[in-house]
Amino acid sequence: MPLFTYEALNETGQEVRGEVEAPSKEEAVAKVRGLRYFPTKVNEKVDKKKLALQKEAAGGAKRKAAGTGFGWVSIKILTQFTRQLSTLQDAGLPILRSLRILEQQQKPGMLRNSLKQVCEDVEGGSTLSEAMARHPKAFDRLYTNMVAAGEAGGVLDVILQRLAEFMEKAQRLKRKVIGAMIYPTVVITIASAITLLIIIFLVPKFRDIFKDFGAKLPAMTEFLISVSNWLLNGSPPGWLVILLTPVLLVLTLKLIRQAEIGRVVLDTIKLKVPVMGMIIAKSTIARFTRTLGTLISAGVPILEAMNITKETTGNEIYSRMLGKVRDAIREGDSFANPLRASKTVDSIVVNMVDVGEETGELDKMLMKVADNYDDEVDTLVDSLVSLLEPVMVIVLGGIVGFIVIALYMPMINLIQSLTQQ
Repeated sequence: MPLFTYEALNETGQEVRGEVEAPSKEEAVAKVRGLRYFPTKVNEKVDKKKLALQKEAAGGAKRKAAGTGFGWVSIKILTQFTRQLSTLQDAGLPILRSLRILEQQQKPGMLRNSLKQVCEDVEGGSTLSEAMARHPKAFDRLYTNMVAAGEAGGVLDVILQRLAEFMEKAQRLKRKVIGAMIYPTVVITIASAITLLIIIFLVPKFRDIFKDFGAKLPAMTEFLISVSNWLLNGSPPGWLVILLTPVLLVLTLKLIRQAEIGRVVLDTIKLKVPVMGMIIAKSTIARFTRTLGTLISAGVPILEAMNITKETTGNEIYSRMLGKVRDAIREGDSFANPLRASKTVDSIVVNMVDVGEETGELDKMLMKVADNYDDEVDTLVDSLVSLLEPVMVIVLGGIVGFIVIALYMPMINLIQSLTQQ
C-alpha cells in the first residue's frame, strides 16, 4: 500500500508531521483528519533514488533553475490561465494533461516556460502546489497556498475558480484607482511642459526688450526673469534639475523602503494625505480582507492565512497590525479583540469580524467587508477626480496669470512713460 507523508495543524495550531498508509491520496487525507488534524500538505512518498535513475535514463537535458529568467506574468494572463485550468479540472481531465494543454496555448514568455517546468515536476512526482512554488515570478505565495488547500481538500477546481474571481476583483480595484489618476497626471504634465517652454523661450525675448529700454522692472518680473535665467544658465541648468528630480525622488523612495522603519514612515505619511490617504487605507483594507476571506474559505488554516495576508497587504502599517493579530490568535485570543485594540480599522470592520467568528462564517463576513470597501473606494475616487478638476483650473490659471502680469506690467509702464513724453 502506498505511503503518504503529511503536514498538518493540531487543535492548538501547532504544526505536526507524519506518515500514513492509504490506497489513495483522498483516503490519506481522510485518515489525517481522523486523527483530529487539519492537513495542509499530503504527498505520496517517492523513492528519490528511483526517480533520479528514471530521469537519468530519460536523458533529460539540463534546464534553467526554477524561478530564474526575465519578464513577468500579467494578472490578466494568469487569471485567464486559472479559469481555464479550473474548467478542465471540473471536466475531469488529469492535472498533467490539463497543464500540457494550457502550456501549448500560451504565447512564448514567462508563463509558458514556467508551465513547462511545472509539467516536468508534476510528472516527476511533485504536487501541483510544490511545482508552482518553484516559480515565484509566475505563481506567488498566495496562489500556491490556495492550490495546496485545493489539493488537500480535493476541490482544486472550486479553489481555482475562487482564485480567479479574487484576482479579477483585486485588479478591477487597482485599475479604478490608476485610471482616476491618469487624467490629472496628463493635464498637469502637459501644462507644466507648456509653462517651461514659455519661461525658457518667451521670457528671454521680453528680458532683452526690457534691457534695451532700461526700465525699472517690478518684483514679479524680476522673479520670472531669475527663474528663466536659472533654467537656462544655472549650474547645473534648471531644466536638467527638473527632469532628474522625479528620477532621483523615485530612487530615494525605493532606497528608503529597503529599511523597515523607512516603510513605516512612508506608509504613515501616505495615510495622512487628505482624500488620497483615505483611498489608500480603504483599498488596503479591501485587499487584505478579500485575501484573508478567500484563503479561509479555501480551507487554509487561520495562522497560515494570516501570514500570507500579512505579506500581501502592500502597506507596512496594516502588515504590522496583522502580525500582532496573528500573534494574539496563536496565544488563544479571538480575531476581533486584537483587531479592535490596533485602532487601524473602522469599528464596522471589527463588528463584522466579531459576528463572523460567532456565527462561524468569518470568510463570508470578510468578503462582505471587502465588497463594501470596494464601493467606498469607487466613491472616493470619483470625489477625488471631481475635486482635482477645479483645483487644477485654479492652480494653472494662477500660474498663467502670474506669467502674463509679470511680462506685461513693464510693457504697460513703458507705454505710459512714452505717452507722457
